[in-house]
Amino acid sequence: MNRKLFQSIREFKKESILAPIFVILEVLMEVLIPLQMAKIIDVGIQNGDLAYIVKMGLILVIMAMLALYFGVKAGKMAAQAGAGYAKNLRHDIFYKVQQFSFKNIDRFSTSSLVTRLTTDITNVQMAYMMSIRLLARAPIMIVLSLVMTMTINMPIALILLVTIPVLGGVLILIAKKAHPHFIQVFDEYDILNNTVQENVNAARVVKAYVREDHEIKKFHGISKIVYELFTKAEKIVAWNSPVMQFTMYGVVLLMVMIGGRSIVLQTMETGELTSVIIYAIQILSSLMMVSFVFVMIMIAEASSDRIKEVLEEEPEMQDVPDAIHEVPNGDIDFDHVSFSYAGEGGNLALKDVDLHIRSGQTIGIIGGTGSAKSTLVQLIPRLYDVTSGCVRVGGIDVRKYGLEALRDQVSMVLQKNVLFSGTIYENIRWGDRDASDEEVRRVCRLAQADGFVQDFPHGYDTMIVQGGNNVSGGQKQRLCIARALLKKPKVLILDDSTSAVDTKTDALIRKAFREEIPDTTKIIIAQRVSSIEDADQIIVLDDGRINGIGTSEELLKTNTIYREVYESQVKGGENNE
Repeated sequence: MNRKLFQSIREFKKESILAPIFVILEVLMEVLIPLQMAKIIDVGIQNGDLAYIVKMGLILVIMAMLALYFGVKAGKMAAQAGAGYAKNLRHDIFYKVQQFSFKNIDRFSTSSLVTRLTTDITNVQMAYMMSIRLLARAPIMIVLSLVMTMTINMPIALILLVTIPVLGGVLILIAKKAHPHFIQVFDEYDILNNTVQENVNAARVVKAYVREDHEIKKFHGISKIVYELFTKAEKIVAWNSPVMQFTMYGVVLLMVMIGGRSIVLQTMETGELTSVIIYAIQILSSLMMVSFVFVMIMIAEASSDRIKEVLEEEPEMQDVPDAIHEVPNGDIDFDHVSFSYAGEGGNLALKDVDLHIRSGQTIGIIGGTGSAKSTLVQLIPRLYDVTSGCVRVGGIDVRKYGLEALRDQVSMVLQKNVLFSGTIYENIRWGDRDASDEEVRRVCRLAQADGFVQDFPHGYDTMIVQGGNNVSGGQKQRLCIARALLKKPKVLILDDSTSAVDTKTDALIRKAFREEIPDTTKIIIAQRVSSIEDADQIIVLDDGRINGIGTSEELLKTNTIYREVYESQVKGGENNE
């Protein structure tokens, strides 16, 4: 497995070292037991010496008990080491993902990250746990058993010397043949997990369009591919057992033939033949263990490469050494900004945007679908970095701020509102974990959420289910706005965050903003003209460029796009009345 991943062992190094030590002690006992049995047969039973049999029998029992004790300790240490190693790996990957920018996350699909955190880490855990036990056990068992066999009967030892490399080579060949199929499985697992996640998240849409049969068919198709790949791999690995059994019985037959002849010629005792057969079985069983662990390691190797990709991914955005931790005010400047999601040389989503916003202003942004409205505001809290030009907040390049300090002061309600499992109190306190109950209620009043929250049977202690599916779209938007307000930001960005509320509630929210947070810079992206009509400035975006800037009155006179949108909504509304 990859060396970088071994850094995650950390505090479980002790267990990782003790497990092989206990395994070695267990093997020593197991190797001595057949020798002790041979003495009981050849000396005690043959001479009819009951005292000798009892004495050697007690020693044999003690050896067996010690072997059992060492085996249990080895298993316990290996389990602790494997589980601890997996725990640390999960922590390291999850911690790394928290540092990713949107661009980093875009590189890995959500389903792929989930697979790496679950299936891949489980594979690595199992391989590591089995390795520190069986890879320590098998070589020592083979060597010691072979040495003991040599001391008893050299011809039989020579048979084993020839059998070990031949059988080992065959088992390794089987494992290598199966390996490519196991690698392919994990890519299909990503697709399978993505299908499940997509289906569960969009369950309401699936049911609304009665597409359950289509989704089931799609799932079965991917599941079948995973089944076929696993079946191909397991069919190859299945040869392990018959090859092993055939070799084992063949070797035992040869040993009985040679040993029987030696007993007849009185060059070998019956107990010695018994012990040699046991040693041979131990050797062949150890080879079987090696092949089994080898398959697991090869599977884990594919998983470890996928885990390494996440751990070695460099977060696109990192704090500079002398990062600034205080945002002076809510001034925002776009200095000839261009941006491409693909980076340098890619298609530009924003093109030479030059924009200046004074602290405390209310700015409306409007434009058609794909005009880069969301892209523009996502550059302010550094969810993405500019491709060229510069974005400044409080007169300072956003890249010079510490990310935490910048995002604490640039509060953004994203287009896709998300609530988490927990109470309404807990969800809103994402904005400030130390906020009092009164502060939570205050921001809810500003966001026009207090009324409907108080109507719930448990008020602010009402549990929000995963994804916030037990509240309406408009209620979810208002709770998310309240959460953003609790941060007391210098810049508040609403990315089409009032689309699901009625016009009266929308107006009340904007009124509360004007009266309660006059010094906060407010940027409102909206599809409805009424949501931004009273803004200090309205920006009209078209194809990633600023098409016009001004008040609603000014744009009605000078900007065709704004005038068309305004007339289609206002006059269309009048006609409907």
